[in-house]
Amino acid sequence: MNRLSSSRASGILLHPTALPGKHGIGDMGDGAFAFIDALAEGGQSLWQILPLGPIGYGESPYSPFSTFAGEELLISLDRLKEWGLLEETDTDNVPAFDDNSVDYDAVRAFKKPLLIQACDTFLKKIPSALKRDWERFLENNAEWLNDYALFTALHEEFHGIAWNEDWDRDIMKKTPEAVAKWSLYLKKQIERIKVIQFFFDFQWKKIKEYANQNNVRIIGDVPIFVSPDSADVWANRHLFLTDENCRYTSVAGVPPDYFSPTGQRWGNPLYDWKAMEDDGFRWWVARIRRTAELVDIIRIDHFRGLRAFWKIPSKEKTAEKGKWIKAPGEKLFAAISRELPHVEIIAEDLGLITEDVVALRKKLHLPGMKILQFAFEFNAEGRFNADNIFLPHNYETDAVVYTGTHDNDTTVGWYRTLSEPVRDLVRRYYGISGDNIAWDLIRSASSSRARYAVFPMQDLLSLDSWARTNTPATVGSNWRWRLNPQTDILNPLRRLRDLTYLYGRLPWERN
Repeated sequence: MNRLSSSRASGILLHPTALPGKHGIGDMGDGAFAFIDALAEGGQSLWQILPLGPIGYGESPYSPFSTFAGEELLISLDRLKEWGLLEETDTDNVPAFDDNSVDYDAVRAFKKPLLIQACDTFLKKIPSALKRDWERFLENNAEWLNDYALFTALHEEFHGIAWNEDWDRDIMKKTPEAVAKWSLYLKKQIERIKVIQFFFDFQWKKIKEYANQNNVRIIGDVPIFVSPDSADVWANRHLFLTDENCRYTSVAGVPPDYFSPTGQRWGNPLYDWKAMEDDGFRWWVARIRRTAELVDIIRIDHFRGLRAFWKIPSKEKTAEKGKWIKAPGEKLFAAISRELPHVEIIAEDLGLITEDVVALRKKLHLPGMKILQFAFEFNAEGRFNADNIFLPHNYETDAVVYTGTHDNDTTVGWYRTLSEPVRDLVRRYYGISGDNIAWDLIRSASSSRARYAVFPMQDLLSLDSWARTNTPATVGSNWRWRLNPQTDILNPLRRLRDLTYLYGRLPWERN
């Protein structure tokens, strides 16, 4: 398994859904290529995104219906026009979408009929320029694509009901007879779903190719757990802890702590690690391989769960009665390394991290994460904790530093909600007034010893809390923020380029 590149680098965190675009959501059209151009002009060599899978509950990219498939709303309608699959007039009546926020229901209502139309045109006469790519896509992705297409068609047939709740029992259990029956009955829908995944795969790989040509590498994200209602579990039930009725016997979460006296019951199904180990972790290796096709560097979310995870009996309503169970993290990574020796991985090692988790990360030579917003606190005696691992003077080189992540408030919003004693701590540590706090932290991260530095786009623009991407444990207003097309990002990126140059994060300037 590769370590991080030895060259210092920096970049921007921005999910593709947040790109500017005329169809209600960021997509894989001109806006994505323009963003890569802006990154290159700003001297940035990293673009970090969130999971690309088809979004599920709460519009969260961390609850996808599949960890292998792609989100269809990211498909560029303009590219489909270029392929002759849509007419120019097909998008004449675009709704008045909000340029600052994604309305997922409205975007689906507009885009889904056009995607179906493009699929039907494609299947009627496959464009000669795409025929070989289509055949290769079907061949290379059959292992997950066939199951995903059938699962998605069934999900629609059963009106969005979760697979293990009220589907017909035989197809819930995925018996060969039921698979054959439903595959025939839903043949047209299944073909469309496969075509949509081809559109996604082809368009995204063009973006990745263009990014790499411009010295930009993409950091992708792999959530450690999968969604309860996903093709991943339905197609591989023997690899998860379920009973004979397809119900989850245990679910994931985290134990009670200072912030949550009952802990957090996430509800994600847990892996049957023995079954996974018995088949050489084949599913996990395939998952990492697929992600590595789409990105250059992989961030594994909740890395600590690969050393030990909090197992909660499914009948429990809170996380209080769970227990820690060891996971075969070292064996898993050995299997990944054997099959994919060149993959680069970042370990998200935030939260309750014990010494054995740190030891595993270091043994695997995986860089961890540092969040500047976590750096300022008082210890039990009310004194400044100068040993806080998130303070820049305590960093190790093999790390990735962020001002904040998608789960944090923007830096401006964070600073404004701090108590005055903590704000004073921040000002004294950096020797600043606090009037330009986002850029003060960007400078600190840039100058730190951490190999990579990544900044949410909202911080580059000094935006307040209204631009926050996600507030954990809430549903309804998350994942919606968009970069307004009128926003000037070039000047902030040029400003960042100067810091990138000063602190040795322009790799081509160091050769």
